[in-house]
Amino acid sequence: MSRIGRKPIIIPKGVNVSIVDNNFVEVKGPRGVLKREFSPEIRIELKDNEIIVQRDSEKPFYKAIHGTTRALINNMVLGVVQGFSKRLLINEKTYKANVNSNKAEFSLGYSHPIVIDIPKGLSVSIEGQLITVSGVDKEQVGAFAQKIRRLRKVDPYKAKGIIYEGERIRRKAGKTVASGAK
Repeated sequence: MSRIGRKPIIIPKGVNVSIVDNNFVEVKGPRGVLKREFSPEIRIELKDNEIIVQRDSEKPFYKAIHGTTRALINNMVLGVVQGFSKRLLINEKTYKANVNSNKAEFSLGYSHPIVIDIPKGLSVSIEGQLITVSGVDKEQVGAFAQKIRRLRKVDPYKAKGIIYEGERIRRKAGKTVASGAK
């Protein structure tokens, strides 16, 4: 069995989990509600304040989705309890960003500002050169952070662009001038 898949998910206080038709899971908590449908070949059971994920087949496909299903349900529970966030840094002093209601506007050295709608369920805060994307759904937070990051990819020569906090930039050496060439 999958090592991750066989671990039970403990449901914290204040979180309600309902399982419909053995594959539709709804998790309600203090931060919001998450719903997701899973493969019907994977059994999801609720026992004594724990969620147990099991599979019936030993085929490679079912082994693969067993641990994934458990991890997704665990992320749903963690999301409604504490939420998820990603932090990005704008790595250039002249690049700017700001948030107006449900739109984020970026001035990243192009001839025009880039305006992006913030998806429902996410919040974006900008403090100087630090952008924080937070929300309940881990997948949605990561996808929106990646969308922001792709607006200005990091230049490997000057290290300008948008990066995740703590990310190392692989720098390339610039051109060198040959000395003593005749």
